[in-house]
Amino acid sequence: MKLRFLATTLVLLTCLSSAPAASDSIRPGEVWNDTAGKPINAHGGGILFHEGVYYWYGELKEGRTYAPACNVAWGGTRVVAGGVSCYSSTNLTDWKNLGVVLNSVAEDPKHDLHCDKVIERPKVIYNKTTKKFVMWLHVDSIDYKAAKTGVAISDAPAGPFRYLGGFRPNAGVWPVNATEADKTGTKLARDFAGGQMARDMTLFQDDDGKAYLFHASEDNATMHVSLLTDDYLKPSGKYARIFVGRSMEAPAVFKREGKYYIIASDCTGWKPNPARSAVADHPFGPWTEIGNPCVGEDAELTFTSQSTYVLPVQGKKDAFIFMADRWKQWDLADSRYIWLPIAFDAKGNPVIKWKVGWKPGL
Repeated sequence: MKLRFLATTLVLLTCLSSAPAASDSIRPGEVWNDTAGKPINAHGGGILFHEGVYYWYGELKEGRTYAPACNVAWGGTRVVAGGVSCYSSTNLTDWKNLGVVLNSVAEDPKHDLHCDKVIERPKVIYNKTTKKFVMWLHVDSIDYKAAKTGVAISDAPAGPFRYLGGFRPNAGVWPVNATEADKTGTKLARDFAGGQMARDMTLFQDDDGKAYLFHASEDNATMHVSLLTDDYLKPSGKYARIFVGRSMEAPAVFKREGKYYIIASDCTGWKPNPARSAVADHPFGPWTEIGNPCVGEDAELTFTSQSTYVLPVQGKKDAFIFMADRWKQWDLADSRYIWLPIAFDAKGNPVIKWKVGWKPGL
């Protein structure tokens, strides 16, 4: 009887020791496991807070990393597109895998979401009027020449999302701040009829419910920001060119004390570079650059990462989290997550310092 009790105890202890331990801290750059003990797979993502729950949407990256012949010159490695994944949490440290909420398509090579194409940087916001969850993402051809945005909707934050289609924004529309010179002989003018190029992107939802799409355009040389329609499903026809000629991508936008802030990256492929930041009184600008918000060792490399989103922590004043990806060019599935708290200096400018481990305090 004693031997049977001892064996049962040993089995129980073994099971308990192998179960994934609940985490109460964020450890940038380490492998983050979900509540089932598997690595979180949600790259280039963004987070929606809805009814007390955080939903993290990201690119599902699985399988072999390879370099298509058309991208070898700039090091554009990729994996077969797996769609958009989603995880949920109430404390920002324990994440439950909710599965793939927008699937890639294997059967139709012409579909925007075909697995041989590009599905990147999904962001989701909730429309209180239509009661729909709206996802925008970067969809592209394997050589990145299509340069389009895609839109999907769902009745629930955990999906499934229904894809509505992809397009280049603002076809046949001039920016609100375009000059006469912009309308002749420029990339902006050449793309006028067919719509403006759209690659790295983010969504920003303002306090008044208005939503804006920020995206790298004009061959990544200039960023565009578009006011969306009230249902968030398409551009309204009002947009502005910002950071003209600055070649900025990976935008992350947030608002603090009536000011709008953006943290973004230079365009250097998978190689990290110094982050950039800027401030404005309106999403359309004018924007004033205020330098690299990162300080300390490896700040000039954004701590070997690239921005993807800035998360306002609910219920906490001036609590924002800088979310970034530490890309592994030749093993994209093992790319890691860098999340760090944002502080603010005497001028109100964002400051990001490296922390080995920290607690969001929820």
